Amino acid sequence: MKKGYIFILVYGLLAAYGLCAYSANPVTIGNARFTFITAGLVRMEYAIDGSFVDDSTLFAVNRNVGYADVHVEEKSKGKYTLSTPLMRIEYVDNGFPFGQQNLRVYFQHKGKEKRWLISHSTKQGNLGGTLETLDGVGSPVELQEGLLSREGWYLIRDSNKELLKNGWVESRSPNHLQDLYLFVYGDDFRAALKSLQAISGAVPMTRKYVHGAWYCRWWNYTADDYRQLVREYSEHRFPLDVMVFDMGWHTQKEATAGTGHAGNTGWTGYTWNRSLIPNPAELIKEFKAQGVHVALNEHPHDGIRSHEDCYEAFMAAMNGDTAGRRNLLFDAGNKTYMANFMKYAHQESDDMGVAFWWLDWQQDYLYPVVRGTGMNHLAWLNYLYYNHSKKNGLRGAGFSRWAGWGDHRHPIQFSGDAVGNWEMLKFEIELTASSGNAGCFFWAHDIGGFYGGSDPELYTRWTQFGLLSSSLRIHSVYNKDLDRRPWLWGEEYENAMRKVYQMRSQLMPYIYSSVWQCHTDMLPLNRPMYIDHSLQEEAYRNPQQLMLGDLLLGAPVTSPRDSVTGLAAQTAWLPDEDVWYDMFTGERMEGGTHTVYSDVNRFPLFVKGGYPLPMQPYTERMASEPLSTLIVRCYPGRDGDDNRYTLYEDDGISADYEKGGYATTLLEYRQKGNSAQITVYPAQGSYKGQLQKRAYRFELPELATTYKNPVATLNGKKVKLVKDSASRGFVVETGDCSIREKTVLIINN
Repeated sequence: MKKGYIFILVYGLLAAYGLCAYSANPVTIGNARFTFITAGLVRMEYAIDGSFVDDSTLFAVNRNVGYADVHVEEKSKGKYTLSTPLMRIEYVDNGFPFGQQNLRVYFQHKGKEKRWLISHSTKQGNLGGTLETLDGVGSPVELQEGLLSREGWYLIRDSNKELLKNGWVESRSPNHLQDLYLFVYGDDFRAALKSLQAISGAVPMTRKYVHGAWYCRWWNYTADDYRQLVREYSEHRFPLDVMVFDMGWHTQKEATAGTGHAGNTGWTGYTWNRSLIPNPAELIKEFKAQGVHVALNEHPHDGIRSHEDCYEAFMAAMNGDTAGRRNLLFDAGNKTYMANFMKYAHQESDDMGVAFWWLDWQQDYLYPVVRGTGMNHLAWLNYLYYNHSKKNGLRGAGFSRWAGWGDHRHPIQFSGDAVGNWEMLKFEIELTASSGNAGCFFWAHDIGGFYGGSDPELYTRWTQFGLLSSSLRIHSVYNKDLDRRPWLWGEEYENAMRKVYQMRSQLMPYIYSSVWQCHTDMLPLNRPMYIDHSLQEEAYRNPQQLMLGDLLLGAPVTSPRDSVTGLAAQTAWLPDEDVWYDMFTGERMEGGTHTVYSDVNRFPLFVKGGYPLPMQPYTERMASEPLSTLIVRCYPGRDGDDNRYTLYEDDGISADYEKGGYATTLLEYRQKGNSAQITVYPAQGSYKGQLQKRAYRFELPELATTYKNPVATLNGKKVKLVKDSASRGFVVETGDCSIREKTVLIINN
């Protein structure tokens, strides 16, 4: 007898004795099953034979039900009410799948009860999500839907999607008709994202260096060219963390068979082009010793062909005949094929020390579906490649286009080959802000655009947007006249871009701590204003700006400067709850809408006053240099402020954080009357390579405007206050201090 019918039989006996209400989760009623993942997220399944699905899918990976506050009641024969504190489901067991007649959901939104029907469109009120790719896009296009909606709900349909069993996919039974996930959250957008985490898993911690500066260009560079690039970054005082080798690293003209792309059969390749790079292992080792990580581009769609160095070994593993130099078609649906492909295509380069692979898949326009399944290649390949990257204790490192719900577990994402123009810069900002609504938290854009974008002012403004992005990554098409090394664009623009790169380096402790917040709380690194201010209309009316973590707000410039004044205008809305400061000028700004005029050296970038902002001194390797000096910068807040921020640290590359291998340090800023106090609390936790001592540099900009005769004490002892005229503030520096001891700086006026 099926479980559903046993349930109904037992329930009927209880009902006969008047015991009609009870708590249960999941709730099975006939061929329907309701599983409450959180108070605001319910999974609704309908299976003809009552055989429900407990296996994972690429979207839904957490099948452990922990939510218990579910109330079930049979109102009359076959009519049920299921409720949590956030929703009430009315279901009629009429022997048919979910539809308008047998399923209604009620919830509170804006003080009123709202009804949801399965026929309601998810587009209405939707705040947008992201896109798979910007390939060839030169003007704004419609975004896909995201989880957040002004209607207070969203539905994800996972029906008929392949199941994950033992790391591989298989089709589900055709009798499993419906697999629906209804998110109900009203105006609490943070709760919606936490519910997404509850069913689809947390976004994993990324390798720290992917949030640094990248150089990438489609060009056939030699080994000495790459060495010269690294030297030039240092000579021009620009940081560099990742060097990407585009297609030129592998042989191309040797490929004479295959599907190819754009009239070229050489896109897929795994054999090093030793006429350009004679000793790749030596080059990669050299860069790694300098703290520069090497990534390789690949297009796997033509598989391992007969011209490749690894062909014989691959074919032997596949029990294939090499005598006729036969080529096996790429087959992502074949477990044996993919295991051997991933091994033989990548092992040589992996052993050399290649950091990660850029999966530049692009063949879904020819054969989109993985053989034997109904799913597109991109989602499946992102899953396989990310898992491949987790070898030897490393945390995963994906780099590929966005593949939809669940792909947040395979960061980071490559946004594709966009056209460089002012219109696209503006659109990328809006796209980046809303992408987190779908779980796409970490974009690595082609800063400046892939095609065109030869205006140095446009490129500089795009770089300023890059300061706020997940990765400061440049890239461009194969064109001798288009190289995005910042020092090639004229001294004025080089100086402006250097400010951005160096500020990015200084902000890395804050950025990485914000990445940790993404992992723990499912809050996007870049987020639109309405996630934190959902009840304020202005939060929905300013798509030109975004938050970077909790403390920084940016509104990048998206139009050329005035030819007379040399200034460009941009609007920024600052929420009233906080005091804000211009990060470039130090100007104090109250809440409201402001028009900011910026020369090419700055753009509207604001920091919350009254909070401790963790930073570091400038370093060329922003993501790997030990944090031997922690800068704690505090702009003045309001009287009575007592605000905290948590610095997060780990080794930056391993999966040890999953087992507690990390440390957090609580930073606190208090302001009361004529006194300001900064406290660094003892570090909690440990990880491999952790420093046990560090120096502190306390920066209090803008304080000299109100504190005329200040006196400072550090841990109760008087210390020297150094006046910093550039910031109109004060600085206190310490020697090495134990990270396990509390450090308190007090300034009294």
